[in-house]
Amino acid sequence: EILGMDIRGHTVHRVWVERASEIAREYYLSITFDRSAKKPLFMFTTEGGVDIEEVAATKPDALVRLHVDPLEGYRPWQGRHLVYGAGVSDAAERRQIEEIVGRLYEAFERCEAMLCEINPLVVTEEGEVRALDAKVTVDDNALFRLPEIAEMRDLAAADPLEALAREKGVTYVKLDGDVGVLGNGAGLTMSTVDVVTFVGGRPANFCDLGGGGDAQGVVDALEVITRDPQVRAIFFNIFGGITRCDEVARGILTALAEVKPVVPMVIRLVGTNAEEGRQLLAQANMITAETLADAARKAVAAVSQATGGFPA
Repeated sequence: EILGMDIRGHTVHRVWVERASEIAREYYLSITFDRSAKKPLFMFTTEGGVDIEEVAATKPDALVRLHVDPLEGYRPWQGRHLVYGAGVSDAAERRQIEEIVGRLYEAFERCEAMLCEINPLVVTEEGEVRALDAKVTVDDNALFRLPEIAEMRDLAAADPLEALAREKGVTYVKLDGDVGVLGNGAGLTMSTVDVVTFVGGRPANFCDLGGGGDAQGVVDALEVITRDPQVRAIFFNIFGGITRCDEVARGILTALAEVKPVVPMVIRLVGTNAEEGRQLLAQANMITAETLADAARKAVAAVSQATGGFPA
């Protein structure tokens, strides 16, 4: 009955069979990367078996937090700090948990992970501490150094558009709107997504070309974006710094000749030789804009025209 079942959009192809455990208590243990502190962060609580967000919201004092200096690495006293801070009274339990804490940090470091979580970490009726369920999130940027982990990626479970983007080396995240967003640089692309939302549109994706805007990069990005049937218009936002905007414009026109998207495109160029770039695009009857807000409004209007004024 489990094989073939759909669980939150994922089809079950394989089943792991594990012996049942007689559970006396459930704990929670994790280590994640705290971006604000720029350090690994341990979290431990005896309130296991539930979402950690719920514990943090309802019983913040029950959650023990401890940062680890990455230059010093893990020290045994940190494991003791966690178990004593959470109020684990049984000495045998404390020793087992401290050992697991050390191994969890080792896994976090070796796998270049962003998160290693054990929930629940259980204590059996016999006093044995076991990790019954775990989740590990590895930094995608580190996978080229970790081929044994990269091989574990389940491509069948991935979003097909995100899998195609990964294959082409395009940074792409699927969203649920109808305005395709394409920019060069993560910060600029995130701002573009925000402005599309601000003017009343719904971004269909986050797609980052990186720092340049060469023709092949545009071709690859457009092939991914145009395969999304929800996309009704594409907003192309480019800042020409080192790369001149007239060169980017020529790259766009070369790419469009190859991909031939059937939805309208709005292109905003700003930076070095921006005016020359806009002239090249205007000669090709492309929709252009000078400001970010104006370009976003034109993209949203293009969607409205394509759908007859109704949401897609």
